[in-house]
Amino acid sequence: MKRKNKILGLILISIILLTSGCGSNDYLKDNEGKLITNSETGQSVRKDILCKPQEDSELYRIYQEHNDQLEVKLEELPTCKEFNLGTNKYSGLWQTILVRPIALIILKLGYLINNFGISVMIVGLLIRFILLPLSIKSMRQSANIQKAQPEIAKIERKYANKTDNASMMAKSQEMMMVYQKYKINPVSGCLVALIQIPLFFAFLDAINKVPAIFEGSLLGMQLGTTPWKGISEGQYIYILLIFLIIVTTYISFKNSMNQNNSNDEMMQQMNFMFKFMIISISIASFNLPTAIAFYWIVTNGFAVIQNFIIKKVLAKDNIKDKRIIEVKQKKKERR
Repeated sequence: MKRKNKILGLILISIILLTSGCGSNDYLKDNEGKLITNSETGQSVRKDILCKPQEDSELYRIYQEHNDQLEVKLEELPTCKEFNLGTNKYSGLWQTILVRPIALIILKLGYLINNFGISVMIVGLLIRFILLPLSIKSMRQSANIQKAQPEIAKIERKYANKTDNASMMAKSQEMMMVYQKYKINPVSGCLVALIQIPLFFAFLDAINKVPAIFEGSLLGMQLGTTPWKGISEGQYIYILLIFLIIVTTYISFKNSMNQNNSNDEMMQQMNFMFKFMIISISIASFNLPTAIAFYWIVTNGFAVIQNFIIKKVLAKDNIKDKRIIEVKQKKKERR
């Protein structure tokens, strides 16, 4: 357990560093090698932006002073309104497949509805709708694991003190039979998380690279401003933003975790991971741009409602299944 705590601690530090921009070569630095931050938003300034900031902004002045560090010179960049997938190509599949398309969609929709904050939330919800079939499949898997849990626990007890190869092979075969019986695929339950994590960081990357997005505002909050910067300037509405991030994350993760009542050891591990994720996200939320905070709150809120509805549907299906089994048993008894 101590070793696991150390590993998770390192992951926590990595998340904080990633969200704050520390230790990255993608940010502007001064002559002393320190990261340059935008005094208006508290953000570390990227050197691989996709389009120009507004010419009368603090950010534009920073880029003029450090134009030699930019991957694409300021005068060669398009305006954000003119940005498209064919301009200023940066190398790498990450940029081509995820970051640039997300940035383009947010920009086009933002200019259409005249608000980039709402645009970010709509795009986030659209992605959630696209992932909905996978989410339903994942929750069905969790429900099936819950049904199979008594049989899985029985197998665990059967082989609790057996470590020889023959016993381990027999245990694996019996587990596979249970999985087949309940149509369980251990991998499919992780699909949604595996897809959402890179999408989240692609959103973060896209927003940090497109000045027009974080120069906009919503509900009186500038989309590029970090909650820490806002709170330090006496804008206490950012406390509400952090509170909503933590609450929606807590409810969303808690609902997902409750899908599977495992053995005591597994539940302890899940609870530890749950607490770890809440703490890490709570700390990281202080240094995330407000645009990402809106994205996180809305998509987590959607997940909470989605999970509630799917749970109700699965509960009804479970009742139907039990009635079908009872009818079949009665027919057998009559025979």
